[in-house]
Amino acid sequence: MTQQERDLPSIQPAAPRGRHMLLVACLLYPAWLGMTAVHESGHVLHVWLSGGKVSHVSLPLFDFSRTDLSRNPHPQFVAWGGPIWGCVLPIAAWLLTFRAGNTVRQLVQLFAGFCLVANGIYLGVGWVIGVGDAGDLLRHGAHVWELIAFGTVTVGTGLYLWHRVGVSRSKMNDPDRPPE
Repeated sequence: MTQQERDLPSIQPAAPRGRHMLLVACLLYPAWLGMTAVHESGHVLHVWLSGGKVSHVSLPLFDFSRTDLSRNPHPQFVAWGGPIWGCVLPIAAWLLTFRAGNTVRQLVQLFAGFCLVANGIYLGVGWVIGVGDAGDLLRHGAHVWELIAFGTVTVGTGLYLWHRVGVSRSKMNDPDRPPE
C-alpha cells in the first residue's frame, strides 16, 4: 500500500452501518417504554410527596402514558415531577455504571441521553400546542421560558451524552487525543 493510499479516508462497508441502524431501531421502542415508565414514576413520586392520590397509571404499549389522579393539591409540582425525575433517574443510573463494563455503561448512557432528549422536547416544544405536562404546567402558573430553558438544557445534555458514547475514560484523559 502506498503512502497516498494510507492517507485516504477509509470507507466503511454498508453492512456494518446497516447493522448499526438495525440495532438503533431495535433499541428505540424499549427505550421509549423505559422512558415513559421513569417519567410516570416521577409524577407518582410528586403526587405522594404533595399529599395527592393516584387513581391509575397507564403505560400502554402503543399510546402515550399518563398518570390519573383523584386528588392533586399541587398540580404544578406534580406536573414537573415526570420530566425532572424522567431525566435525573437515568443520569443517576448512568453515573452508577462507571465501574461496569463498556457495553453496560454505553447502553445506559444511550438510554439516559434518550430520556433527556425526549423529556426536553416534550416540554421545550410542547408548550406550543399546550397539551400534556406542558399544558398542565402553563395552566398552573409555569412560564413558557421555564419550559424552553428545561428543554434546551436537557436536549443539549442528552445530545452530548449520545455524542460521547464510546469515548472511554482513558481516551478522555489522553493528551494526544485530537479535539472533537
